[in-house]
Amino acid sequence: MNVVGSKSRFWVYAVVIFSLVAAFVFAPFSKAEATIDYGEEVAAVAERYAGTPFKWGGTTPKGFDASGFTQYIYAYSAAKKKIARTSADQYKQGVVVNKQSELKFGDLVFFDTAGKGKVSFVGIYTGSGEFIAATSHGVRTQKLSSSYWKTKYIGAKRHF
Repeated sequence: MNVVGSKSRFWVYAVVIFSLVAAFVFAPFSKAEATIDYGEEVAAVAERYAGTPFKWGGTTPKGFDASGFTQYIYAYSAAKKKIARTSADQYKQGVVVNKQSELKFGDLVFFDTAGKGKVSFVGIYTGSGEFIAATSHGVRTQKLSSSYWKTKYIGAKRHF
């Protein structure tokens, strides 16, 4: 009886193992996917450079000017996006964001700091009405609603 009992136990184990293998092999599994929000990633990378010094014509972490900063961040973030070198040329690219209330992380925000009615400065929107840019005091976060910036705002563009 002992031999018969061990044979039937073997078949029970074999059936259980076979069933588990079959369930694993033939079960429908959904492919795990992660999507990157490029705008959020661009804004996060930009914030890592807060405090970097200003350098006229600067395009590296040793020193940035405004458009050199945005160009660098777009190229070296997960976006890996090549954008124009100057703020005026960056303004010619992308999709228009019509209202400030529609801004999303990573959008480029443009300003007329020279008072000539055309784009002369750019920053990266970081949410909550703020943007980060390479100012004459270095890379800093600014408020769109500040008395200085709200009078200079020209518009925004989305590159994603």
